[in-house]
Amino acid sequence: MENESKQIENFKAAMGNYPTGVTVVTALNQQGKPMGMTVNSFASVSLDPLLILWSIDKRVFSYEEFLKVDKFAVNILADDQSELCNLFASRIEDRFSGCEWSESELNLPILTNSQSVLQCTLFKQVDAGDHTILIGKVVDIKNEEKNPLLYHRRTIGAIPKDFYQ
Repeated sequence: MENESKQIENFKAAMGNYPTGVTVVTALNQQGKPMGMTVNSFASVSLDPLLILWSIDKRVFSYEEFLKVDKFAVNILADDQSELCNLFASRIEDRFSGCEWSESELNLPILTNSQSVLQCTLFKQVDAGDHTILIGKVVDIKNEEKNPLLYHRRTIGAIPKDFYQ
């Protein structure tokens, strides 16, 4: 059995080599101010009811604020939105001043030109080690005919043009 630090290193290598899509989760905090963060720990959970999940690191500065929301939006980024991925992964406090967005009918901040947007009400929170998993019930879905932004080995980019050949 490997020692714990080697196991963590191997875990990071394995997960970093697993390609994922890129999302920005957005919500309004208790003061009505928009907040958001880049998330690649996003997955579908259930079709009946429609449930998704994402996880948040307990060390993130907006952690406590996200735990207080009763709804959030998952903005699935399109392959031409790498700047949004970087913006919402940065330490910039007012991230929304650096992008185009609007408030939805459900009073959620929505990023302009995303591939898809899933607006959710909070279904459940699950404590999971150094993260908390937020499960959302999907109440509204918007899709555009765009390709997704991908994350692989700490790099973001588009699906290679020859991928489907």
